[in-house]
Amino acid sequence: MLRRHFLTTALGAVAFTGFPARAQYVEGDFEVTRTEAEWRQMLTDLEYRVMREGATEEPYSSPLDANYADGIYHCRGCDLALYSSETKYDSETGWPSFYAPLENAIGTMQDRSFFITRTECHCRRCGSHLGHIFDDGPPPTGERHCLNGVSLVFRAA
Repeated sequence: MLRRHFLTTALGAVAFTGFPARAQYVEGDFEVTRTEAEWRQMLTDLEYRVMREGATEEPYSSPLDANYADGIYHCRGCDLALYSSETKYDSETGWPSFYAPLENAIGTMQDRSFFITRTECHCRRCGSHLGHIFDDGPPPTGERHCLNGVSLVFRAA
């Protein structure tokens, strides 16, 4: 557990501060589309870098990491319901973590940055970057959806 905590914190810190984000995160046809100017107008600089360019927020910076209230986590970009609080758990990585998304909520693609291959996840409706999926999560899926809190909006049940 300490090794995972160290590695994810170190990778997050490097991703947040050490490397420029990609110019465009996800290409494709999405139900919700906006121009770059529209995205920049509706998002803060950090939200834009994370959601539209694939950056990573600093670990332990999101209040959603410690939120365990009942409710649903929605995409900040288009308000699609993504994750239920029922699948949220404390991964001790500094980012909100879930073991499963809601049905038909996310899309995935390979990320080959940082000299490794990871699975990135994004909102299937607007393409906004959410985070990464790892295979070290709890049962029943064994997955850890490690998400950027700035990509999410929590709505209490």
